[in-house]
Amino acid sequence: MADKELSLHGHLAELRKRLTISAAALVAGAGVAFAFHRMIFDVLMIPAQGFESLRDQKLIFTHVTEMIGITMKVSLMGGFVLAFPVILFQIFSFVAPGLTAREKRFLYALFPGAILSFAAGAAFSYFALLPPALNFLLWFGTDIATPMIRIGDYMNKVITLIFWMGVAFETPLVIFFLSKIGLVTPRSLARQRRFAVVVAFIVGALATTTIDPLNQSLVALTIMLLYEVGILLAKLARRGSKSSVDIATSEPSGAEPS
Repeated sequence: MADKELSLHGHLAELRKRLTISAAALVAGAGVAFAFHRMIFDVLMIPAQGFESLRDQKLIFTHVTEMIGITMKVSLMGGFVLAFPVILFQIFSFVAPGLTAREKRFLYALFPGAILSFAAGAAFSYFALLPPALNFLLWFGTDIATPMIRIGDYMNKVITLIFWMGVAFETPLVIFFLSKIGLVTPRSLARQRRFAVVVAFIVGALATTTIDPLNQSLVALTIMLLYEVGILLAKLARRGSKSSVDIATSEPSGAEPS
């Protein structure tokens, strides 16, 4: 019992340490992002420049605290992006003691890929998803009513889509790792496709934060494609695992029985 209590205490102490380091990195990143928040706002406004050219005015805010609130939120998300490698490393370090030496090697080998995957997802949403989504949302109904777009509403939708797509692009790597350590198989993943479709549309709704079916479907289809890529990587992972097992269990050629 004492060993278990000590072990639990040690895990809690380790968790507190990892959370403290992650929080410090997040605060430092948010501070840097806040210092450059005007530049970040300008970058996030680029996908809507075509719409902005229609009228000689800026986005508006309608509440006293709206501008400072959205500035802090954008700074926090920017801080998360800057601190993401540190936070991810802390997560890996906390999980690693419960893995075998082989599984640890796979986990840390995927570390650069996880960072690149998040960056790829954010870039994909910024360059591929946001322009058509904003074009539809900002132009729809302008022949009936004059749009007065709130800065908080606009920034919330943009950073939410960028964040969720960054997370979604981690899916293939997560599936690959789980398959490599034997927690999932390509066959089981293929059987769960219908549930993956439901999850994809739920994430699509969360990412777009609108009832627009076109943009929700576009995000959901992207996530489903990532899931299919994950299944392909799972097949490669299982094939590699089988090859390693065969090599390890096979007897050296020419060995004579004792």
